[in-house]
Amino acid sequence: MTTTSTAAVGVGFIGAGVISTQYLDNLTKFADVKVLFIADINLAAAEAQATKYGIEGFGTVDQLLAIDEIEIVVNLTIPAVHAEVGRQILKAGKNVWSEKPLALAAEDASSLLADASAAGLRVACAPDTVLGAGIQSALRAIRAGKIGAPLTATTLFQVPGPESWHPGPEFLFAKGAGPLFDMGPYYVTTLVHAFGSVDHVQAVSSKSHDTRTIGSGPRAGTVFPVEVPTHHAALISFEGGQSSQSTFSFQQALPRMGFVEITGTEGTIVLPDPNTFEGDSTLWRFGQSEPETLTAEGSTWGRGTGVVDLARSIRAGVTEHASGAIASHVLDVLLGIRDAAVSSETVALTSSVEQPETLPVDFDPAAATL
Repeated sequence: MTTTSTAAVGVGFIGAGVISTQYLDNLTKFADVKVLFIADINLAAAEAQATKYGIEGFGTVDQLLAIDEIEIVVNLTIPAVHAEVGRQILKAGKNVWSEKPLALAAEDASSLLADASAAGLRVACAPDTVLGAGIQSALRAIRAGKIGAPLTATTLFQVPGPESWHPGPEFLFAKGAGPLFDMGPYYVTTLVHAFGSVDHVQAVSSKSHDTRTIGSGPRAGTVFPVEVPTHHAALISFEGGQSSQSTFSFQQALPRMGFVEITGTEGTIVLPDPNTFEGDSTLWRFGQSEPETLTAEGSTWGRGTGVVDLARSIRAGVTEHASGAIASHVLDVLLGIRDAAVSSETVALTSSVEQPETLPVDFDPAAATL
């Protein structure tokens, strides 16, 4: 559904948990959107967030979906129900912005996109960190030929595990999670923006412990089961011939995170942490003794940037940059890595996605453009 209205786009929230604060901090300041309602099964939480941010409406999901002025619903529910809630939003005639992952199964992601297309609606999805100044500036440098033709990448996310600091970490070690699905979207989304679609993957995995212990908070000392591998090492091959070696681990005593390095025929660029919206890049070129710092240019506003891009794209009738199609393809890649590690066989990807254009340097989610 495309509208020619020039008013700010009405937005509603399903989910008033911790991450909603990061979104509301920004979306209540952006001129092109107007947050109208917050829904949660915990009505007290919805009311608290609505009061904190001066939002008039709060209540149930059904109440939110009945509001005609709401065009985009931000889905901040738990991953296990992302697809189900997304379908409910579409059925009400509204566009979806989903937290990652889009779904836990490839068929659920595909059906969600099909439902949206049939209804003339949009599905877009986090992470929108890839739209921040840090990654966008690096992508513009690559497109400008700073490293020549891109060939290979190395990405690393290696930490001991979140149970040391998270007061309720069980869900991060449950089916559909682990470092692959929790952190993988940031790295693989960046690679898809840089290289395009993935063709096939190979992988190995391991699990260091069958149980872990909560290290902080009121439940410190509680032992819980680990249901998924806590380490994946993947070889990702792209349709254009490029490749990446990517590691996702919750079992590394020596932390290494935020590492994305892309090498081309003329040099290597080290990108900033893909889980942030800012950060300079470092460029190393063959024949130069010292690297060059590439200063990030663009917006560093943070979460909610993708919601504004979706709103403007709906108004303009163009494709959003953090599209559901990209999120669905990234999910296929992560599922492929999981399956390749189990089978010890190469897994071919059946989905493909158009490589998105970079944002202009002057892109500002806070500006009034509608």
